[in-house]
Amino acid sequence: MQFTFQAAVPAFAIAIATIASGDVVKLRSGASIDGKILKQTDRAVWVDIGADVVQVDMEQVDSVTREDSGAALQPDVSQLFSTAKDLPTLPPKELAKGLGASVIKVSTPGGLGSGVIISPDGFAITNAHVIQGERSLRATIWVRQPDGSLKRTDIDDVEIEAVSNSLDLALIKLKSPDGKPFPVAPIEGDDSIEAGQRVFAIGNPLGLERTLTEGVVSVPAMQLDGRTYIQTDTPINPGNSGGPLFNMRGEVVGITNMKITLGENVGFAIPARYLKDFVRHREAFAFDKNNPNSGHFYHGGPPRPQPGAPSELEDGSSKPAVVPPRAIPGSDSPNK
Repeated sequence: MQFTFQAAVPAFAIAIATIASGDVVKLRSGASIDGKILKQTDRAVWVDIGADVVQVDMEQVDSVTREDSGAALQPDVSQLFSTAKDLPTLPPKELAKGLGASVIKVSTPGGLGSGVIISPDGFAITNAHVIQGERSLRATIWVRQPDGSLKRTDIDDVEIEAVSNSLDLALIKLKSPDGKPFPVAPIEGDDSIEAGQRVFAIGNPLGLERTLTEGVVSVPAMQLDGRTYIQTDTPINPGNSGGPLFNMRGEVVGITNMKITLGENVGFAIPARYLKDFVRHREAFAFDKNNPNSGHFYHGGPPRPQPGAPSELEDGSSKPAVVPPRAIPGSDSPNK
């Protein structure tokens, strides 16, 4: 038998749940249901309490604690990032509680952007254009305190590890202020993005720190300048650049990097597959301040004031070659 509750969870269901153990669903009313979570979406959660299966509307849920939640991440030291397996689907408000501390603000003398920590050692991803031409970086993190609050902390010891201007990705490393591991956000492993899929971004648009915006995937692979991007209607603004785009399992599916300014909610994110390839081959993109192809941007040459071929240079090197006239058989005049 399965019970479905949309308004309130009856007291008898909570009483039955007290004999079970394992996963815990805490309700906004203050009560809790202990049992085995069979399924969870962003709209409802199904809990096996022994005698019955209880379906609870997520609007009633304050928090969800899973017995096996600590074993979800699968870090790979050689790749510097983690993936996850069998993560539950949760609403953004629930995911933000755990993921918020992995999102950072990246500040330079020329502006600011966002980033996401992918390694407990402090490796983080941001956009190349956020740190373009800069060497002095500052990262702002939010450290979780014992009471659950977040303490704002600035880190001035930030190193640029790798930069790819073509991918618009940069790998930076932060030094832990207290020597403790950093909280990380998992990267999506299967690259299963679909149109209409719900996603949300956390970043610092216009300097408004730790702002969460939500939307859907408009197009999973939109081609722009020979590369595919995730198009989303999630509001993306200056300051979001370099920040993560999450799915409803709390995995990073993309790195937000641009929007169409003349449109409404037409934003784009770099797919996670590019991010993973960039990190795996970070040696090829290693930052070197003496390498003009790394971490620097060169403007194109000025346009010609008039169309057509360039005029003759002073040294005569661009003077058109003189082609002798070619005679046409049976004609007394040359063909010009």
